[in-house]
Amino acid sequence: MEPLIKILLGLDPETPDTEAAAEWNRRTSSVCKPCWELKYCPYGPLIEEFPLPPIPRAEMVAHNEMLKRQLETGIDEEDRRARVREMVELFNPEDYPEECDRSHDDKACSVFGHYCPVFFVNEPLTETNELRQIGRHIPRSVMIRVVRRDNNQCQICSRVLRDDEIEFDHVIPVSKGGSSEEHNLRVACVDCNRSKSGRFEP
Repeated sequence: MEPLIKILLGLDPETPDTEAAAEWNRRTSSVCKPCWELKYCPYGPLIEEFPLPPIPRAEMVAHNEMLKRQLETGIDEEDRRARVREMVELFNPEDYPEECDRSHDDKACSVFGHYCPVFFVNEPLTETNELRQIGRHIPRSVMIRVVRRDNNQCQICSRVLRDDEIEFDHVIPVSKGGSSEEHNLRVACVDCNRSKSGRFEP
């Protein structure tokens, strides 16, 4: 794991990778990326200041060869040509790992590619500074409100359900930081709820 990631997590750069990964996973289980609800990245260019997931050496070698071909075939803009030439000259394959750990890919931004800043500075808080209800326990009062709101109907397949057929689906799964609050719950039938599993399906 990159030392920069450990520093952003508030850890010593010498912290063992396994310990740092465990802390990172602990944090990410208590917060959801806003883009999952907003459908866009609210941080914009800020996210580009955070680390990129590691890129395998073979992939970067191939990319560097492609840049060389671009230089040979011609790049019209002189400024861009100079930037590409500098990238080619500074490229060192040893800066990239032969293999990459892909277990943290879900922490990366689907728009910019960089690791999401939320996962470095998060607390399980909302804008109102109230703790989110993290976990699978759903209070009885919340269950009743969700059932009334959804009119005893599965919100995935639209089937009307008897009281004993109702299950509660977390829109953003608990495993991905979703809360057990009313806005993140919907009525679902057994088949739809089990087939969805831990996937995020708005």
